[in-house]
Amino acid sequence: MKVRLAGSMETALITLYGKALDAGMTPSLLHDTMAAQAVERIDYDFGRIGMTPRLAPNVAARSLHFDGWAREFLARHEQATVVHLGAGLDTRVWRVDPGPGVRWYDVDYPEVVAVRRQLYPERENYQLIGCSATAPEWLAQVPADRPTLVLGEGLLMYLEPAQGHELLRRITDRFPSGVFAGDTHNRLAVRMVNRNLARTFGAPLLRWAIEDPHELERANPALRLTDAVSALSSPSLPRATRILATLTRPVRAVRDLGMYLRLEFGPQG
Repeated sequence: MKVRLAGSMETALITLYGKALDAGMTPSLLHDTMAAQAVERIDYDFGRIGMTPRLAPNVAARSLHFDGWAREFLARHEQATVVHLGAGLDTRVWRVDPGPGVRWYDVDYPEVVAVRRQLYPERENYQLIGCSATAPEWLAQVPADRPTLVLGEGLLMYLEPAQGHELLRRITDRFPSGVFAGDTHNRLAVRMVNRNLARTFGAPLLRWAIEDPHELERANPALRLTDAVSALSSPSLPRATRILATLTRPVRAVRDLGMYLRLEFGPQG
């Protein structure tokens, strides 16, 4: 099948290909065989996007981290709602495989959702919503009667700061309790990634650099930051990356190139 996605939507193919490459490695971090099968079906020049076997474990390690946070949330809440914003072509709902008490929603642009419908099967308690993550319309389609996990892996850095803060306010206004989990880039990371994106896609696509993870809770007092983990600290990363992370730990700009953030909202306790 031919896939033609434009702008930030096309970056979904980068992460999909990274997970597919990881699935073919020994050992594999994520074991995402569905990603590998999807890549085999897609008519697209994956060679142009710069994803290589050397970089693929970094993509897989990030998704593995957020899979873990999703499983932790669902272990505490058997009756829950999960919303994956900017889901792209990710197969998390199948990797995590939530129980019957969980409703799961993947949200992305209609063009991306159309591709997902061709690639992946339907499943019970799972729904696709074709809508921009920053548009308010998707919230009305998600019931607000259960603890809610909102995942924003690879999302915030593509937004304007005002858009991102407004999105988080809508989430905490709509859902009585839950967790938002997403990752951020600092200014150095935004510059580095935008340089690569401009070469590949003709334009820099990242807009929001976050130097201090507390920025999110300062802008929205309903949020409580519970975890801020350097992306370079993951034990799943390749050995060479972990060595680099150890050597550069004293340099904050490098140590905090990427951060994994988890923020709670709603009543405490």
